[in-house]
Amino acid sequence: MSGTTTAISRQAADVPESGAGTRQPGAGVNRWTVLVVLCTSLLLVAVDATVLHVAVPAVSEDLRPGSIELLWIVDTYPLVCASLLILFGTLGDRIGTRRVLLFGYALFAAASAVAAYAPTPAVLIAARGLLGVGGAMIMPATLSILRQVFPDRRERALAVGIWSAVAAVGAAVGPLVGGALLEHFWWGSVFLINIPLMAASLPVGRWLLPESAKGSDGPWDVLGAMMAAFGLFGVILGVKQAGGGELLTPLCWLPLLAGAVLITLFVRRQHRRPHPLIDFGTLTRAAFGTSVGCIVLTVLALVGLALIAAQYLQLVLGLSPLQTGLRLLPLSVAAIAAGLLGSRMLALLGPRVMVALGFVVTAVAVLSLTGVGQHDRPGLLIGGFVLLGFGLETTLFGCYESMLSEAPPGQSGGAAAVGETAYQLGAGIGIALLGSVMNAAYGPGVRAAAERLHLPGDTGADASHSLGEAYEVAGHLGGAPGEALRSAARSSFVTGLHVTLLVSAALLLFGALAALRLPRRMDSSCAETQEQRSGRPLSQGVTQP
Repeated sequence: MSGTTTAISRQAADVPESGAGTRQPGAGVNRWTVLVVLCTSLLLVAVDATVLHVAVPAVSEDLRPGSIELLWIVDTYPLVCASLLILFGTLGDRIGTRRVLLFGYALFAAASAVAAYAPTPAVLIAARGLLGVGGAMIMPATLSILRQVFPDRRERALAVGIWSAVAAVGAAVGPLVGGALLEHFWWGSVFLINIPLMAASLPVGRWLLPESAKGSDGPWDVLGAMMAAFGLFGVILGVKQAGGGELLTPLCWLPLLAGAVLITLFVRRQHRRPHPLIDFGTLTRAAFGTSVGCIVLTVLALVGLALIAAQYLQLVLGLSPLQTGLRLLPLSVAAIAAGLLGSRMLALLGPRVMVALGFVVTAVAVLSLTGVGQHDRPGLLIGGFVLLGFGLETTLFGCYESMLSEAPPGQSGGAAAVGETAYQLGAGIGIALLGSVMNAAYGPGVRAAAERLHLPGDTGADASHSLGEAYEVAGHLGGAPGEALRSAARSSFVTGLHVTLLVSAALLLFGALAALRLPRRMDSSCAETQEQRSGRPLSQGVTQP
């Protein structure tokens, strides 16, 4: 990999300009500078997905939203973003990813300003929805441009490692950033941080980033894009409702059913069209389809465990939101390290062994965390989080790199959108599945304890909903009964945590088996071969090595 190191440290020669006296955006720009611009915007989008979690109490106190409004304040951003990824990813393939990305920058900054000073819950929900639209424009575009400016697979492997580390770290440090800001400012400050960086990214991106050559022929299928958007919206909304314990209610199965029907119709429509938005023939390739499935499994474990770990650290160990963010910091550091080492690991091990190894390391980390209890064990937690971050990022790196290399150059935006949709879908399924496992293991113990203590009425049922509610019930009871209920709920939560960790480990080991369908070795000539087939350069207007 010495060639990669040399490539990073030197400035490549300019390419000829493609117009008389006209400078093309990105001409003569080092591709690693382009990567910095892309990762800066991606970091903000990833942070925004989780930064509001620690600010929910402050938002509730200030805006007084109802329970449904509060749920939508938190969920609107990821729900809208996930629903529109395919729409904007494929639109970028038609009109140019740079154009979509720059519009996303502007919209994200404007929506952040509205959210920061929202006077009512309805305005905040609408602003979060606009943030989701902007995020859906930005996320697939960054990966698509990365595919374009790094035609050499070995160099692209390093770039993808940095990109995926930024994405993982952004979501992980969101609560840390939010907690730090809330120590000194009001809740709107978690949105204000977006404005200067996005405002700076707009002119910088317009000057530095290349415009993609339009790789997809034929008109953009507007109806198909809308079917995909509404179908994904329904499926992810239904999954989120299931995660909230409403599996058998119409609010869960109606969106799921409608979404599944729309996605089925979308797939059939794409098979019939001469110029589809997404080439499902690509999805059937072993490397691409397996990578997408492994992304879902990886993020399922990451998001579900992160949510439960945050509750454990705050409610069982009694840490503050800022202390919780700091305790999770080793996970982020390990993920960064894995991203930076990923290209060397990929060249040495190949995609199959690398992704399988990442799953196994993550499973070992999860199993080690079953040793935690009601008392703090910082050494065990730090060691488990380090292994968790390294294993998860190793898996994500291998999956994204294999998926991106398998996609035809002219469909990189659509391929990136599929990968990001898999990420968001995995997050929703993770919260729903692992949250359901946690509730199933936690609730019976609390209800049994309430019966033993002869607590009045529906006290046991109320306390069995969550550990936070159990603490509220215990506070109202007071005295010895309240303290006994608090202790029983804490013990049941730890038991539920152990069961959830075991289920996660089983899913991760299944992912390791699925990864055996990936190629044994990476083909460094993959991008160049595709370029020859397409008859056009992949990185037009960008400095080449």
